[in-house]
This record gives sequence, structure tokens and C-alpha cells, in this order.
Amino acid sequence: MDTPTTPPRRTRRKTIVLSLLALFLLPIAARAALYAYEGGSGSWRTADWSSTGSLPAASAEPEARVLIMSGRTGGWKGVFSVHSWVVFKPENGKAWRRYDVVGWGDPVRSNFRDPDGRWYGNVPQVVADLRGEAAAKAIPKIEAAIKSYNYANAGDYRMWPGPNSNTFVATVLRAIPEAETILPANAVGRDFRPLPYAGLTDSRTGVEASLWGVLGVKLGWVEGVEMNFLGLVAGLDLRNPGIKLPGFGHIGWPRETATAAPASTR
Repeated sequence: MDTPTTPPRRTRRKTIVLSLLALFLLPIAARAALYAYEGGSGSWRTADWSSTGSLPAASAEPEARVLIMSGRTGGWKGVFSVHSWVVFKPENGKAWRRYDVVGWGDPVRSNFRDPDGRWYGNVPQVVADLRGEAAAKAIPKIEAAIKSYNYANAGDYRMWPGPNSNTFVATVLRAIPEAETILPANAVGRDFRPLPYAGLTDSRTGVEASLWGVLGVKLGWVEGVEMNFLGLVAGLDLRNPGIKLPGFGHIGWPRETATAAPASTR
């Protein structure tokens, strides 16, 4: 009787490499084709940056409120990633405050666009919307995270692998893990860290290991199952059943927007 032969190590390595390339690069190719078919987002000079009208005047809403927003970016970057920002107002606040990181000048910007403005003409997605007591408790932590952000000087910004706009918002979210919220899987730069990291996920509902945000794995209730390869993320969403694909983000059951902190923090 013949004994089955074990495939050579080189063959197994080749299979693994080809599988990884298919998992991470085929979705990007598909997203690029879709982006070209849709005509892209145009230049920043001609793009529509106007308010979507989704937020009321701050004075018309007395309770504290925090929003994390994310919109697909422009140019070829729009194939890969979204841009994220933070919006909040304290209780009885008379104006919204928006914070972004951009790639020119001093990275951290305050109120340089409408709080609910389009990004390169794209309507933003609300990733988190905390209100009332949950928002009031979160705002001091958010302000402290913004003030202490490590990459706030001119020249600190790096499009890839970070620190970029998504790195900034991910840093804010790490300051409020009780919100149990993460940025979309196609928020390239959200996983950037200056050093290798192993420990709890940002939401504190799982564990992760990461090498500078360019290679890593996560397993958690909020994060689901994620593999990070060169800053691109693929995986499974457990809380809102679906898959995560590079360039596309979440595909499947509609993502649950965090509309308040978990009951344990109310």
C-alpha cells in the first residue's frame, strides 16, 4: 500500500502566500474597478464638502452628545480607506466641536469643516452616537486624548501605515472603551502603533497582537475575528454577522451604530 506523501514545505508556503494575496488583494482589485466605474471622487478643489444637514443646531439639543463619523476619502486613497473624525458638544453647549487629523500643516484641526460635512462628496457614516450621561462622561476623556495625542506636530502625519486621521480617532476610542465601538475595517491606519503590541483590544472585549499596525490578528466580541496584512483588514464580524474585506469594510448584516454606552455604564 502506498503511503501518501507530505507536500513539500515550499509548496505549503506557496499555498499560504497565494491564499493571503487572494484574500487581501482581490477585494482591492474589485473595489478599484467599482471606484473607476463610479467615476471616483474628483479633486479636493471640486469636491462637495457641504453639510448633510443630519445634525441639528447644537443649541437646539440640550443634552451632551458625541459622534464618531467616517466617510470614504478621495483620489486613489478612496479605493482603500475612509477618513474619520470626532464631533461632540457638552450639555447645553452652543456649538458643535469637530476634530480631524489631516496631512498638511499641523495635523490636528478643530472645526475646519462642518461637523456633519461630506468628505470628498461622500456622505459620512455615523460609527458611534453617544448621548446624555454616557456622552457627558466620555467628553472629558476625549478632550484629554486629543490634548495628549502624540502625533500633533507638523510632519508627524503619515498616510501609511500611520499615524493618520484614523490613527487619531482610534486613539480617541481607546480612551472610551466603554463605548464598545471600533472604526470600520477599511479605516486604514486605525491599528497603527509605534511599537509591537499584544494585549486587550481597543474595546477591551478581546485580545490582539500587532506589529506596528501592518501585521496582526484580533479576536473579540466587538472586533470580531480580524487579520491585518499591510494595514488591510479581512475577517468576520460576530456581533453584526458579516464579513470584513479590504476596501469594502463590512458586508452583511447592517452594522449596529453605537447609540449609547452599554447598560453597565449608564
